[in-house]
Amino acid sequence: MKCVILAAGVGKRMYPLTRTRPKVMVPIANYPMLEHLLLSAKSAGIKNFVLVVGYKKELVKSYFEDGSKWGVKISYVFQKDQLGTANAIDVTKDKVGKRFLVLNGDVLIKSDCIKELLEKKEEAVLTLNRREGKGFGVVKVDGGSVKKITEKPKDAKISLVNAGIYIFGRKVFDAIEKTKLSKRGEYEITDSIQYMIDKGTDVGFHKVEDWIDVGYPWNLLDANEDLLKYPLKSSGKAIDEESKIEPYATIHKKVSIGKGTIVRNGAYIIGPVTIGKNCDIGPNCFIRPCTSIGDDVRIGNGVEIKNSIIMNHTKVGHLTYIGDSVIGEGCNFGAGTIVANLRHDDRSILVKVKGETIDSGRRKLGVIFGDGVKTGINSTLNVGAVLEDGEIVGPGEVVR
Repeated sequence: MKCVILAAGVGKRMYPLTRTRPKVMVPIANYPMLEHLLLSAKSAGIKNFVLVVGYKKELVKSYFEDGSKWGVKISYVFQKDQLGTANAIDVTKDKVGKRFLVLNGDVLIKSDCIKELLEKKEEAVLTLNRREGKGFGVVKVDGGSVKKITEKPKDAKISLVNAGIYIFGRKVFDAIEKTKLSKRGEYEITDSIQYMIDKGTDVGFHKVEDWIDVGYPWNLLDANEDLLKYPLKSSGKAIDEESKIEPYATIHKKVSIGKGTIVRNGAYIIGPVTIGKNCDIGPNCFIRPCTSIGDDVRIGNGVEIKNSIIMNHTKVGHLTYIGDSVIGEGCNFGAGTIVANLRHDDRSILVKVKGETIDSGRRKLGVIFGDGVKTGINSTLNVGAVLEDGEIVGPGEVVR
């Protein structure tokens, strides 16, 4: 069986992080989210993959190549125009066999859930319960079969929703040919599935509880925490023998430290934490649980970081605090920069995404930085601040 992974989209809801990389290449726990998904499918027994690529496809292809590094085979199909999920699946027609697995590239799922889906009927949909179905495909079932699937209804309370993972046979391609453009101007695979149901095809479903949809930047923090606690790549302390831990640095619980990294005296690290290659950490800094630090990162004296993603080549100057934040590549924090990460009025934090104000559903959320953002000394960033690539915050400025 082959596994098709849909990885062609831009991921506009993830701006500014996706201005310089496709959504599936955004790092979580120091590896692209697509790598985590591929490893999960591999653990479920899949060895042959077809990646549907489009936006900035060269970044995906140069990273994964033919898949031999992971012990799998990878081929690529180019989706020239992002015309929807049905169109993305349709371009794989000549690459797959009689039965194949389809994964949306922006979800994270454990291998056991994939294994269970593979045991279902020829056509099947992975589903889960949601208190709020808005923004998802809502699934209505009877017995062991799907009866109706509606893409992103305006109002759907306490719903069984589509998890974006499917098993298909060849008949799905006939259904895609009959699929019309949706109101959103796309060819939706949910419309193709509904067409098959209406024509008498029995479409099964499997309900799961463990699933993360990485739709918005703050969802990265949930995924990062989950993958650090239950890593696919390694477990326990994994300190490279070519790293250097000075004698008065303290490391607790599950911590990974890459080749060439130095952790200086007085650094205090509580896992789960992952730190990449060639980093300079400390002295006298505090790195708290659920933090991922990429390669070539500098963490200065007196810095505190908690529950955050810090991407490659970023420098965090001394006496800086970062909490519950996602920081892009090549950023620079001036000394004394403070990130506010908690609303004290018990309301959830609102964030501007694509010009629209979205409720993050979180009381704790710091900042989202694109690549190359710079802050001046003693600057302050309020909860939910989003800074685009290359933006500069002056000394002492307050960003809301």
